[in-house]
Amino acid sequence: MTVSRESSPAPGWELLPTRIGRELLERIDDLRAAGRTVAEAARAIRSDGDADPGLLAAALTQAELRDRAAAKFGPLSRRMLFTRAGLEQATRGPVAERHAERFRSAGCRTVADLGCGLGAESLALLAAGVAARPVELDPLTAAFAEHNLAVGAEAAGAPAPRVRVGDAERLGPEDADGVFLDPARRTAGHSDTRRVASPDDYSPSLRFAFGLAERRPTGVKLGPGLDRELIPDTAEAQWISVDGQVVETGLWFGSVARPGIGRAALVLRSDGAADELTAPADAPDADVRGLGEYLYEPDGAVIRARLIGELAGRLDAGMLSPGIAYLSSDRLEETPFARAFRVVEVLPAGEKQLKRALATRGIGVLEIKKRGADVDPAALRKRLKLSGTASATLVLTRDASGGHLALLAERA
Repeated sequence: MTVSRESSPAPGWELLPTRIGRELLERIDDLRAAGRTVAEAARAIRSDGDADPGLLAAALTQAELRDRAAAKFGPLSRRMLFTRAGLEQATRGPVAERHAERFRSAGCRTVADLGCGLGAESLALLAAGVAARPVELDPLTAAFAEHNLAVGAEAAGAPAPRVRVGDAERLGPEDADGVFLDPARRTAGHSDTRRVASPDDYSPSLRFAFGLAERRPTGVKLGPGLDRELIPDTAEAQWISVDGQVVETGLWFGSVARPGIGRAALVLRSDGAADELTAPADAPDADVRGLGEYLYEPDGAVIRARLIGELAGRLDAGMLSPGIAYLSSDRLEETPFARAFRVVEVLPAGEKQLKRALATRGIGVLEIKKRGADVDPAALRKRLKLSGTASATLVLTRDASGGHLALLAERA
């Protein structure tokens, strides 16, 4: 959800959804299609002298944002409108599609998207055949969302929804069958995306969101670093990673929650692959064991969901050290839920000895991973003064007794 500043956006932005704004964006697209860069397109338009400077600046920024948006929205991004903050906060297309499918499968015909931002979730709902009822607090973001939903509705052959502008808690979901909220508020504005740290600053409030969840099917999108003490016992909590980056915690209630699943780690990749690890609740940690031939680094979603013990059982692996998310095993198992490394050698953990050992082995390119080690990998790499043609991975962690470990490894 985007929270409005008191100040207005830069001049020209409010004109982008209008006819004159759309025509200027089309002109920039035509110039770029003819091989011009954004800068060259700007010079060509300025030389004609018929474009408002503020609008032109906004349109040029919009062209760059559309380029960046392609990774999240695909070809549809070429016709959409974005703010910097809104684009960064927007749910990735494949993730939003999975959200929408929960509502569709639960039989929801209408879903209130409270805090819709630029409309990513509502777009996915439309594509799934579910009517979206979006609400957005910030007027500019709401205008962009309404434009985007008109584009999406045309593609889906559905009526374009109107975006209600105002406080989601005051406007409410009306009579929608289901509710989706994105209350993981970031600081306000159209370019500043710092997150608010205090749970008291969520908007809509978590109290409001969880209250709705008691009455109708509800999904709540929150940041991956959510304080787990805030998760209600009635929720299915799902952590999602995309290409190794944990992007959200989703809390699901009522018929959009899956029976028997309290914790889930969904691992998505840009090639379309999707795998999920689930359990009724947090899994107990695996037993600690000695260093084996292979080291596993669990995906961040697995770690956040506290399903490391579940993964360890599948891999016949144990933890290297209590509370540290590295698993070790004597055999290699293919898994989408962890990266596997073959342990080549145990090196001395002291920095001077480590430096000599790496130099002796001619290692000039070094990937440094660490857990349970108080070290800055970039600063350490500089101090090691690496030289040579070989490459390797260095894992800095602790063993079962709490002692430091330096492992030379290679990706398996």
